[in-house]
Amino acid sequence: MSLKYAVLAALLEGEASGYELSKIFDVSLANFWPATPQQLYRELERLARQGLIEARVVQQQRRPNKRMFTLTEAGRAELRGFAAEPPRRPAALRDELLIKIQAMDGADPAATRALIEERMGWAQGRLDRYRRVRARLLDGRTEEDYLREADRIGPYLTLMGGIAFEEENLRWCERVLAVLSRRVPQR
Repeated sequence: MSLKYAVLAALLEGEASGYELSKIFDVSLANFWPATPQQLYRELERLARQGLIEARVVQQQRRPNKRMFTLTEAGRAELRGFAAEPPRRPAALRDELLIKIQAMDGADPAATRALIEERMGWAQGRLDRYRRVRARLLDGRTEEDYLREADRIGPYLTLMGGIAFEEENLRWCERVLAVLSRRVPQR
């Protein structure tokens, strides 16, 4: 999949500037499709040339003018077609930490523990951020009410996936640390 569909999906939220889209990516899409602002701006230009989005310039006082992007009907149709297609296959997990764990035998156990603890910190940070986003989306409603009443539930469902991923990341890290603490040094 290309960044194209992630940008089109982000624009389902409504008109947005490139800066606003980068914030949407940070909050809503980064748990499954990260992108740098530079990648986003290049993709916005490409999508506009293809007629899948429209751009309009907003004049601003004391700030540079900004471009606001919206989906065109062609963009919505493209996104609907993409959403209806089965995925090619699930993404493969590529994680440098897992290679380090695979090769850890004979390495300094303290260094391995430090790597796991660092991963736990990252996972906890993302989990905390996702939970804050969840609370904002729910806005005092129960999850059941939100899922029944909200205009769009896709962002919430993907957020649930990000939360589950980070919770499992933390469980795995805790398990690895427990194994390392019980392990008798090998000679």
